[in-house]
Amino acid sequence: MVYPVPLPDVLSRVGCMQVSDYDFELPEECIASKPPQQRDGSRLLSLSHEALEDRWIRDLPQMVKPGDVWVINDTKVIPARLVGTRASGGKVELLLLEPSEQTDVWHAWGRANKPLKPGAMITFSEQFSAEVLEREGKEVLVRLYAHDVAAAIDLWGHMPLPPYIDRPDSEEDKERYQTVFACHAGAVAAPTAGLHLTKALMKAMQDAGAEFVHVTLHVGPGTFQPVQVETVDEHVMHEEAYIISAAAAASVNRARIEGRRVVAVGTTSLRTLEAAGQTGELLAGPGRTAIFIRPGYRFCMVDALLTNFHLPKSTLLMLVSALAGRQQVLTAYEHAKEEGYRFYSYGDAMFVPLNLENKVVEVDE
Repeated sequence: MVYPVPLPDVLSRVGCMQVSDYDFELPEECIASKPPQQRDGSRLLSLSHEALEDRWIRDLPQMVKPGDVWVINDTKVIPARLVGTRASGGKVELLLLEPSEQTDVWHAWGRANKPLKPGAMITFSEQFSAEVLEREGKEVLVRLYAHDVAAAIDLWGHMPLPPYIDRPDSEEDKERYQTVFACHAGAVAAPTAGLHLTKALMKAMQDAGAEFVHVTLHVGPGTFQPVQVETVDEHVMHEEAYIISAAAAASVNRARIEGRRVVAVGTTSLRTLEAAGQTGELLAGPGRTAIFIRPGYRFCMVDALLTNFHLPKSTLLMLVSALAGRQQVLTAYEHAKEEGYRFYSYGDAMFVPLNLENKVVEVDE
């Protein structure tokens, strides 16, 4: 069905500074704790400037415009949550963030009954342990001891499900909390919009005229961290590493020159494109970004976004609002609640086109 939506509000154009303006009530039953039976079985709420339309992920081939470039994040989630004990018997959890220059030394978040101090030893199994080298706040630097560290993480690690999924990880999560195109290990959270895509669905989209382009951004745990300030501009984003191949940059730049749509599959793909495209041309190569996209931002690279439904007062909700307008997005979220859409990582999706008022206008000199 098609439902009318209001015109953009002033705050969505100039930037709404209060974090509370991105709050909404969400009943617990709306949160998806498990994936749908089939990857492409999720619902899809299509948001345009005139209407909301209830559709299905399987409808994506019908929504492709010939010549579209759909940009996917091919990062791979590692089983980054390690559960162990120290000599006293106390339980310790580590969430691995990223390795240092030494592959056996990792930055991690630590959680234990008593603070983890340098020199503390943590045992995960008879063949796998860790030593705390440094600590600053909740972050620790640890050295991992195993014959093969990567293999030990794969064997003893748990999938780092988001904190709002209140259950232990399962064997199913090893497959379903991972996209079908994941190939570069390094993320501690999944690029969740990509979870909906299957190889068959992507083939159907290609047959309809879409081109798929890969970028890699290793999603960090900051994506789930609550915004703990009152005004939007006070918030400091977490930093994440990305890499864009020369071929990917060329495809996106060619599409822009030729006036074809660039569609980001997920907020991580969008942040990668916008971070590396600030000059109006997508730059290839590795980089790190802490780009904070909120209302008032003018988009350089992206014309539309496929994304899941996000947490109240989150930077991801602000990002989507920057794309389409705060009031339209919040109206869409209310509609989604009323119609029984499933929220968050294992939930349903939205297709959000860019409000042209929020796009950089190129002027010929």
